Amino acid sequence: MNGLSNLVESAAASLAFVRQRCPRVHCLMNTVVQKFVADGLAALGAIPSMTSSPEEVEAFARRADALVVNLGTLNEERRTVIRLATSVACDARKPWIVDPVHCDYSPSRLAFARELIEVGPAVVRGNASEMELIGDVDGVLRIKTGPVDELRLDPDAVRVANGHPLMAQVTGTGCLSGALIAAFMAVEPDRLIAATGALLTSGIAAEMAAKRSSGPGTFEAAFRDALAALRPEDIIANARISHAQG
Repeated sequence: MNGLSNLVESAAASLAFVRQRCPRVHCLMNTVVQKFVADGLAALGAIPSMTSSPEEVEAFARRADALVVNLGTLNEERRTVIRLATSVACDARKPWIVDPVHCDYSPSRLAFARELIEVGPAVVRGNASEMELIGDVDGVLRIKTGPVDELRLDPDAVRVANGHPLMAQVTGTGCLSGALIAAFMAVEPDRLIAATGALLTSGIAAEMAAKRSSGPGTFEAAFRDALAALRPEDIIANARISHAQG
């Protein structure tokens, strides 16, 4: 891995690529947060699509540049749809990310998450308890989220410390970060650079939004505005990253 300063510069450049290329991201997303995620992607210039219809999902996945799979509101039909979409993404060699939401709550959900990971996503992203259950996965970028996000793709590992506590009070900020990672992977082939760029974008936008907010309600709108206004130079000036240990 290049030095951290080079990583930050490359991550900042990937934000510019997203705005220039407007990648299409298909989101099999927690139904509670679909509008928030779609608005967040659109604020960066990406094009979101959200259908989870079994009759349509393969066509939408083929047209997309990247796919994000979120297990938040899961039922048998959504399992079928996810299998269809991930098969298309793999066949077309499109980058995709799986967010194994609440796999620590349900054995069947954990089994499904492991089934998806066997198929070969580019990235797995979850909180500490979820990622502890998922364990090590060869060849996959693992992202453990928290107050400080940790990214590992052997032999490289970095920590991203940007963000704000108000993010935890707005439903969907974590789901959006997964979608942003997919958008960045659509324009940047290096997964570590792409994911770092997405997490810096989300975290720094949150810090900017918090300065203009009086609580979670105003933060939600300010966060979207900050995403739309964020510039690559803001990432370079405000990034807080370090090498991870262990």
